[in-house]
Amino acid sequence: MKIFLYVLSLSFSFCSYAADAPYAVYTISPALLKNANVVKRMEEIRFEIKTTTQTTYHYKYALTILNENGDKHAQFFEWYDKLSEIVSIEGNLYDAYGKNIKQLKTKDVKDLSAVGDISLMDDNRKKIHNFYHKVYPYTIEYEVKKTFNHTFHFPYWVTQEDEFISVEKTSYTLTCPADYQIRYRALNYKGEPVQSTEKNKKSHTWQAANIPAVIKEFASPRWHELTTIVSVAPTEFEIEKFKGNMSTWKDFGKFLYSLNQDRNVLPGNIIQKVHQLTDGLKDDKEKINVLYNFLQQNTRYISIQLGIGGWQPFNAAYVAEKGYGDCKALSNYMYSLLKEVKIKSLYALIKAGKGDHYIMEDLPSNQFNHAILCVPLKNDTVWLECTSQTDPAGYMGNFTGNRKALVIDENGGTLVNTPRYGLAENLQLRSVKGKLEKDGSLNVKVDTRYRSIQQDDLHQLINGLSKEKIKETLEEKLELATYDINDFKYVERKEAYPQIEESLDIYVSNYGTITGKRIFVIPNLLNRSHAKLDQDEERKYPLCIDYAYKDVDSVEIEIPAGYKTESMPQSISLKTKFGSYKSQVSLVENKLFYIREREQFAGTFLPGDYNQLVKYYSDIYKADRNRVVLVNAPIP
Repeated sequence: MKIFLYVLSLSFSFCSYAADAPYAVYTISPALLKNANVVKRMEEIRFEIKTTTQTTYHYKYALTILNENGDKHAQFFEWYDKLSEIVSIEGNLYDAYGKNIKQLKTKDVKDLSAVGDISLMDDNRKKIHNFYHKVYPYTIEYEVKKTFNHTFHFPYWVTQEDEFISVEKTSYTLTCPADYQIRYRALNYKGEPVQSTEKNKKSHTWQAANIPAVIKEFASPRWHELTTIVSVAPTEFEIEKFKGNMSTWKDFGKFLYSLNQDRNVLPGNIIQKVHQLTDGLKDDKEKINVLYNFLQQNTRYISIQLGIGGWQPFNAAYVAEKGYGDCKALSNYMYSLLKEVKIKSLYALIKAGKGDHYIMEDLPSNQFNHAILCVPLKNDTVWLECTSQTDPAGYMGNFTGNRKALVIDENGGTLVNTPRYGLAENLQLRSVKGKLEKDGSLNVKVDTRYRSIQQDDLHQLINGLSKEKIKETLEEKLELATYDINDFKYVERKEAYPQIEESLDIYVSNYGTITGKRIFVIPNLLNRSHAKLDQDEERKYPLCIDYAYKDVDSVEIEIPAGYKTESMPQSISLKTKFGSYKSQVSLVENKLFYIREREQFAGTFLPGDYNQLVKYYSDIYKADRNRVVLVNAPIP
């Protein structure tokens, strides 16, 4: 509201600036100020394919930063490496009235390495600049020209990079030789691009204007469903004298297969070790497990990204000698180990990560960021994450599970599904047994079995920290007011659906709240839901719930002698399209028994279903905090 009033006041005092100040803030439509931290005033992307080894990229944009929440978008950065060159950078800073108050100077642009901590060899660099202006609103304008010496991938167009960004106008023009086949997919774009032909060139132009800011709602769809995106892919391409075609997944796979040719020769000492480990084994799965364990114990992950090396793995002998490699090299090394014992495996590319792993299946192209290995057996398929030193063979987790992978062999590439982890696999089963004292303290033993994705975070914890650090973490993470961890133990079962068994011995000093002769206790000791949502009658987007799981808690608490229940919660049973929940409490002799079961379903639901979800979560929130009232009633 303050921004709107400020802009309104400017419109009365500085209308004369309109012709000479295109970035004056008062010219922004009120509809674009709503919910916005940033307004994209203009964006112009021009990309030209000259040959299969030469392309040019011209990018000019201006952003009006309305408040401090928009400052993160004010920094300019552009990546480059041995496959690209930044030709020029220009920049300007404008005040609220659209007056140019500062120009970028070449000496102010920083040129930094973009190599991460886990990279050994990486030619990625970046140029960055920031005006560091703090008088709002203000506008930054940048223009960059860049060249590429390959056609392996092309820049895409996304109208809004994040939520709280509105757009006045934006366009993307792709120019190429008239005989070059362009393939593209447009998401949330109405109509077709404007096409033109001039001499021996053809152009496609996409443009959009007056786009309000997006606000991501709870469980919103992924970003490609919320804004306009156009992805463009090459057909014939070349990168560092390697030529290929990616008009189909099969063709793209053939190119990737060629990059891996003759890179799987093992040194003699490793061949000898492989046979020493496996010659006495008859079962292929057992051989896979043994060799995967050998990989984990003798190699570590280090990123190596140098030109074509970003796509071509280092050979197996290199990994054997050095004891390290990136995802490509380690996957190729594991491939080589299995080949030595005549087990066929398939190199595979995947879009890894816990976030957006959407793949445009109908646009074969470079959409991947990680390599893994697929081992097809007669009655099963074993997937191997070769960068992990602790995961069991066959387990993908939420880093590479539940998505598509491009498996590659001599015939080319094929998209297939990686293992799915759903309700039946993602389990948390807990047994709690404790004794409540008259002073409200509780001594309790907790045994929990975590399975599949439910064990992922705990797996990282116990494999990455010392015992002392694990105890420090446990002393902070449990939802109890004051407690001490007397003892703890973990047992890992490394299976395709891995399990961790956790045993805790806990003393809770004030578990029960004492009022006079009564003790108030919440029988749900360790698994209370925290999801509370606000009602929304104008929900815009569908609900997308990706993670399915099942929790079962069984609690047994011995109450102090002379106490009985004065008040007990009623049993609760909830069944909805989103999942189910039930809980019940009973007193048998001098013991409280509490059972809680919750199933969370995955799926996509209509916007109109949102308020049903609000009520469902609210009912669970309340049920998880229901209290039992114990009263001291000594026997006369």
